[in-house]
This record gives sequence, structure tokens and C-alpha cells, in this order.
Amino acid sequence: MKRILIVKTTSMGDVIHALPVVQDLLQHSPDAQIDWLVEESFADIPRLHPQVKQVFTVAVRRWRKQWWRAQTWREIAAVKHAVGAQPYDAVLDLQGLLKSAVMATWATGPRHGYDQHSIREPLASRFYQHTYAIPYRQHAVIRMRTLAAMALGYPVPNEAPAYGLSTADLKAHAAFLALHATSRDSKLWPEASWVALGQHYAAQGVVMWLPWASEPERARAEEIAKQVPQAKVLPKLSLQQLAALMPQVRFAVGVDTGLSHLAAALDVPVVAIYTDTEPAFTGVAGGRLVPAVNLGGKGQVPAVAAVIAQLSAIVSTTTLPS
Repeated sequence: MKRILIVKTTSMGDVIHALPVVQDLLQHSPDAQIDWLVEESFADIPRLHPQVKQVFTVAVRRWRKQWWRAQTWREIAAVKHAVGAQPYDAVLDLQGLLKSAVMATWATGPRHGYDQHSIREPLASRFYQHTYAIPYRQHAVIRMRTLAAMALGYPVPNEAPAYGLSTADLKAHAAFLALHATSRDSKLWPEASWVALGQHYAAQGVVMWLPWASEPERARAEEIAKQVPQAKVLPKLSLQQLAALMPQVRFAVGVDTGLSHLAAALDVPVVAIYTDTEPAFTGVAGGRLVPAVNLGGKGQVPAVAAVIAQLSAIVSTTTLPS
């Protein structure tokens, strides 16, 4: 049995992009034990995968704000001890940052990562025993799957990624998810566009479901729902609760948010809307069962008609649960 540690700590979308590596590793070594080191706020993502055995959590964001506290150093020591308790056959730093490279040294075992020319922080490559030249200008999912394949010595996969989270046996509701919230206002899609989208599908009997996590997000969801027949503002849900709900909808439309990536990982057809970032290298990546489409880019605001056209195309080619 091989023991493998994945180091991929942030952010939500990036952690989701690493999930296909688990499937690739298990296809190569079906009895492998795969553990994961991740930021505490995103720990529910690897926990959703039934084949990830142990999830170790760090709290770098919180520790930075409380570095002088004894409790912070006790937590760091506890994580280091837990990670280093058993040896690994391979430690894969899929993050490729100096902080993740340092955390990879907590584990006992050969460390694998990108070489200095394939990484945003070249100094990080000095912490690995094995480095690999992997072109930077390609999608993050491809880069991580390539690194794992080169490290473990199996052919680089060329088929569509499998995220391992599918729950396709759930019955689909006549609803779609409107993932309207994101980390900054420049990534938002106009409320009027969400209203027009919701009204279009309400006329077809497909209800808009609006999740939220903060009070400003709830206020936006309620304002949209006021103008869309039958629209439903969901109660505040944990990440795991929302993940359980996602496979029950017909499709999802989302802005540049980790939840759009999560929907794709759960085999939900997705149209992702970009207004302030470019999706070429970190956009939503569809899995093997259903497609995902990225629209827009920096300084672009996709039209409602374009979103509807893409949804019509991908949903018509997808076999949905009934």
C-alpha cells in the first residue's frame, strides 16, 4: 500500500481543482492511502471525497493574525506532529508556494513539486527532493494531474477529470442554483441580469435557488428573489449541506466563486460567469459526465442571452437524473 500526502491548502476553487489527482492516483494504485493537508476553512472539500483517509488542517490565515499567541504555536506543533507521525511514499505539493513547500517538510517522505521555472515562487522548489518542469500556461487541473503522474511514474492522463464526488442517484428538482456571491464586488454579475435569468426559467417552470453565506449576500439574494416568480432564498447552509443539495438541481449558474467549481465537481452542468478575471487557467473545469462553460473575462460582462444559449446547449447534451 502506498501512502501519499497531498498538500493543497487554498483556496476553495484551487482545492477542488486538485480532487482529480485523487482519482488518478487510485487508478494507478487502487490500494493507496491518500491524506490531505488543507486550510481549515476549506477542509470540507477533501472530506467530501470518500477515498481521502485523513485530512490535516492548518490555519495560516488565522495564525498570521495571532502569531504571538502561545495557542498559535501549540496548534502549529500539533499539526506538525500529526503530519509527521507516519512516513509517506510521496508528498505532493500541488500548491507550489513557499508556505506550502515549508509545510510539506513536516511530512516524512520524498517531496515532489514544480521546478523553479514552473512556479510562481521559485524559492519553493528548493524544498523538494524531486522537481518537474510543467508548463505554466495551462489549466491548473492539468498542471496538478501532470505533476502527480510524473511523481508517481504513471502516464500523464489525457481524459477529462473525474472529481470522485458524484451523487448522480439523487432525484433532480425543477430548480437551478444561482451562485451570485463572490469574494469581491468586481466579480459580481449585475442583479438585473440575475433577475432576467430567473424570470426566463421561471416561465419554463424551473425555480431559481439562491444560496448565501453573509448578510450582504442574503440581502442581494432577497432583492433578486423579490422580482423572480417562485424564487427561493435558501437558509444559511454549511459547505457540506450545500454540497449535498447541489446534485439535486438541473444546472447551476455562478460567478467566479469556489461554489461554481464545487458544482462542476459534483457533476452539475455549470455556466460560470467571469467579469474581472480570466478563466483560461483557473476557470471551472467540467468532469467526465457533464460539461462546464466559462463565459466572459476581465472587463467583460456576459449577456443574459449568451448564458441562456450556453445552458441550452450543455443541458440538452446531458442526461439528468429523473
